[in-house]
Amino acid sequence: MSQENLHLEESKLLLESLIENPEGFEEYHENEIAKILKEIHGHEGTEAFIEYASAIPEEYLGEVLLELPENIKDEALSELPVEKLVEIIDELDSDDAADLMQDISDVDVEKEQEVLSNLDKEYINEIKLLKKYEYEEAGAWMQTELFSATLDEKLSDAVARLKRMKDEEDLNNVHQVFLLDKFGMLVGAIQLEELITLDFTKSFDEYFDKYHTMIKTVKARDSIHEVVKLFEDYNLVVLPVIDDQYRLVGRITSDDVYDIIEERATDQIYKMAGVHDDTEEDHDIASITKKRGTWLGINLVTAILASFVIAIFDETIQKFVALAVLMPIVASMGGNAGTQTLTIMVRQIALGEMNWIDAKDSIRREIIVSLLNGLVFALVMGVIAYLWFSDGRLGLVIGLAMVVNLLAAGFFGAIIPLMLKRVGTDPAVASSVLLTTVTDVLGFFAFLGLAAMMLV
Repeated sequence: MSQENLHLEESKLLLESLIENPEGFEEYHENEIAKILKEIHGHEGTEAFIEYASAIPEEYLGEVLLELPENIKDEALSELPVEKLVEIIDELDSDDAADLMQDISDVDVEKEQEVLSNLDKEYINEIKLLKKYEYEEAGAWMQTELFSATLDEKLSDAVARLKRMKDEEDLNNVHQVFLLDKFGMLVGAIQLEELITLDFTKSFDEYFDKYHTMIKTVKARDSIHEVVKLFEDYNLVVLPVIDDQYRLVGRITSDDVYDIIEERATDQIYKMAGVHDDTEEDHDIASITKKRGTWLGINLVTAILASFVIAIFDETIQKFVALAVLMPIVASMGGNAGTQTLTIMVRQIALGEMNWIDAKDSIRREIIVSLLNGLVFALVMGVIAYLWFSDGRLGLVIGLAMVVNLLAAGFFGAIIPLMLKRVGTDPAVASSVLLTTVTDVLGFFAFLGLAAMMLV
């Protein structure tokens, strides 16, 4: 038996033992169970995967499904009966329930309506509330379960309520009690580590001035990117969400923000490479070919432009064959230098850390760095070319061309994403294609143009 098959059998035995003794699921993260199901799906197919998934208790299966890749999760949602999906949804926090209901809707709208009709009315209202927000809005990522108390409430009553919610598994990941005035408006919070040291016979307003903290908030219609920035800037664990009347309506926890940051990073990587963000879930050969072919076609046009430049100097290349040997070095160095600058600029723009005032300093810095690198590698490559071909003029030509192309790479690597952002285009999508065109065309033109003037 191969090592791979042995690992699969061990994974299946573990999952089977957990299914027989469900309390064992508490010891494993849902991601670990999802990996086992994914492994079963990959080796034994959909039927075996559904068989194992169906046997997992509903209180754990919902979280596991949310950890699966989209295509595998969709198969599960399509095959699992409505009755089981209802129990799964009922076990999830409101934000996760809304996400899974959206996934069901994407697979089968009628099935989603059937599941929805079998849920408690109060839970239906919560899910509908969350689903009315757009994906990019903070409200779409919040959960309505939270621990709050009014200022005139006694600590003992609030703590008793928290205990009931924990016993009924209606609330987790609690770090503070949100304090509300009589109109339901958020006025502050008290950390649980402070709360447990206080006299439970007193009310919150007696401790408000001394122990409350003013916390950052976000409105439900605010951009999720603002939420991410608040978490990053202030090292938050949770962020309360308020409506237009400043009433507390939910909270966003750090685990959801981690998912957003991962999605954003993945999206940036895909865009920089010219691939769609659904590439991992797309298994249709024709669809993948079409999506990638679009960007390859654009890249072909840029390559042809560079070839036109080379064609202009074909006579020079025929007289000095060494130019054909050295040309790729000039273009490659320019492309790599430009990509370094481009990556830094695109990331800063994506994180909202770049504005037009900062841009001037960044452009100046990148030009200076590129110039210094250009001078260093011009000297190195000039010496190599001289020793290689025993021609000092050739060393001078490639050295000057290296300085010109690295300088251009630094400047355009900084300015292209800023200009694209200014005109409303995502810098991650088109920057690399434009930069490649610039560094190739300018690199070849500088190198061959200088060669034509100095060598012929």
